[in-house]
Amino acid sequence: MDLNHIFLFVALISSLLVLARAWRPGGTYRGWRIAALVVLGVTATAWLVFRKEAGYVGGGAWFAFLFLPAVGLRKASDLAAQRRYRSARRLATLLQVLHPTAQLRNEIELFRALESRHIGPVPSPPAPQDRHRRLKGAPAVLIFICLNLAVFLFELTRGDLNAPETLHQLGALDPYAVVLNREYWRLFTALFLHYGAVHLLFNLFALYVLGPALERLIGSLRFVACYLLSGLGSTAGVVGLTIFGFIQPAELVGASGSVMGIVGAWAGFLLQHRYDPRAKERLLNILLIVAIQIVFDISTPQVSMSAHICGLLTGFFVGLVIAPRNVSI
Repeated sequence: MDLNHIFLFVALISSLLVLARAWRPGGTYRGWRIAALVVLGVTATAWLVFRKEAGYVGGGAWFAFLFLPAVGLRKASDLAAQRRYRSARRLATLLQVLHPTAQLRNEIELFRALESRHIGPVPSPPAPQDRHRRLKGAPAVLIFICLNLAVFLFELTRGDLNAPETLHQLGALDPYAVVLNREYWRLFTALFLHYGAVHLLFNLFALYVLGPALERLIGSLRFVACYLLSGLGSTAGVVGLTIFGFIQPAELVGASGSVMGIVGAWAGFLLQHRYDPRAKERLLNILLIVAIQIVFDISTPQVSMSAHICGLLTGFFVGLVIAPRNVSI
């Protein structure tokens, strides 16, 4: 996977999303609008001057002006919620270098005022700590992450991952080998192989972000079924589309079919609970993820859109079937 292309895509799409959400009346979001415009300006300038490194430059600007401030501000709010006002003020002051907005200055003054009024030690409540333990109550997600990591380490001992024969021997998806040689096991083994560290980390990060909450809602056994069935639906779909001539034959590996299946299962689950007040907003977020993934697939030749769509659709129908009815979102 081309890392420069990935960073370029992240810088552009994330900045446009920030602009779309922050372009509202009033000054509350003005700082984020300016930050997003700065990232877009830096990325566009880099594209015009040195195109081959534009993604790295734009990605660096995105990390500095959008990602770090967003994560830092959330951490400062958590510290304030724990009544650690001095730590919150110090962190916000550091963030002001990257995000010099009136909103942040007001928050710093608020933290300073709360710090001056705060007398004596107050124990930190346990709730904010538990909220950050994303993998708590999600053993299946943790097992799949560890399993993918273990398989990748095994891959590294078997030879050059850039050599097609290496991954083929390990079990990459080869549609004609599946049909003609009856190597059906490739439908499964391909789900745990990856082309490189970047490919692996992107899939595991998506699994880490999307998986735990779904597993806690539907249960570990249902989550395992969803993950594996979506992956098999993805690989089987690619084989079928290749045999019937809808797509060109290609050797495929990766957990992205299963990950997209999780996205689809989220959609199916939320559709079953569409009358819940929070379901509509979350369903719109899922549709946004799907739209971004489709744009990325179209702009990235090395990525199989067919595998992603097949995994997404399989996960959606699995989510409709196995989603429990008696849980609250």
